[in-house]
Amino acid sequence: MSKKQPLLLRIVRKRIFLMVLLTLVFVVFFAILSEGFTLTRRNIINIVSSMAITTFLTTGAAFLLISGKLDLSMGATGTLCGMILAYVMRAGLPLIPSIILTLVAGAFVGLINAALVNELHIAPFIATIATSTIATGFVYILGQRKTIDITNQTLINYGKNTLFEIMPICSLVAIVCMVVAGIVLHKTTFGRKIYSVGGNPEASMLSGINPRKVTYALFITCGIFASMAGITFVARMQSANLQGILSSRFNGIIAAILGGIALGGGSGGMVGAFVGLLIISVFNNGMNAIGIGPNWQNIASGLLLIFALALDYIQKKQRLKVVV
Repeated sequence: MSKKQPLLLRIVRKRIFLMVLLTLVFVVFFAILSEGFTLTRRNIINIVSSMAITTFLTTGAAFLLISGKLDLSMGATGTLCGMILAYVMRAGLPLIPSIILTLVAGAFVGLINAALVNELHIAPFIATIATSTIATGFVYILGQRKTIDITNQTLINYGKNTLFEIMPICSLVAIVCMVVAGIVLHKTTFGRKIYSVGGNPEASMLSGINPRKVTYALFITCGIFASMAGITFVARMQSANLQGILSSRFNGIIAAILGGIALGGGSGGMVGAFVGLLIISVFNNGMNAIGIGPNWQNIASGLLLIFALALDYIQKKQRLKVVV
């Protein structure tokens, strides 16, 4: 029998503790390099505001990753949905019907992804790359290589207004959605099904759970979250363009993995995903503050993902040692 470890050592070995520590390291590092600019009130509000889009993407990605699945089409889906919103509103459709139509479009892409995975047994990353390519094609068809401006004041207010001049409305909505998702994961029967399917699909079937239904529900949910990210982008930019949220397409996955959600599924939660989200947001904002170009930012983000995967691998080996 192994000797029980001291409380402090157990805390230090927790993944979430390491990620919080990494966040603080990034905060101090970029504060020094930017001569304190990253710690100004204005910049902190910018960080929180920019988190809105990634929060929606992270929430959707976290759901799927816990179930053992992956969606690489969220960036393209969100961009397409943003373009659909701008297109139908320019055509004269009122705001609420436009938003409903946009959410349905996101759910439809998720339905297609689920059908490809469940019915044709295509690997999720291949299936979602295919739908990502198709969605990008429709973005160019609808946009016709142009930017579509938004004039609806309610939508613009959602994107730019703040609560008490501190919390952006769009970020508050995104965080509330993540909190609700966390409650669903840990306090509902459906949440337990997600963990069960991700941990052991065969055993979950024997216990009466239908993995196909869970997968359909999660891919559709993921498409809706991608759609909400696209709506938020359009509201913040006051326009829809061909690039949309494509540059953020992997951020949700990176944040979820950094936060301790294993690629194999069955473990992790929204608290960890939120910490991973903080790391991504502070990291990207810090690189912008010190003048790092987008190409080098992509390289740095890739290295951050490799770090997250390496950490996930190390922790898996440690868990196996404990079991043995």
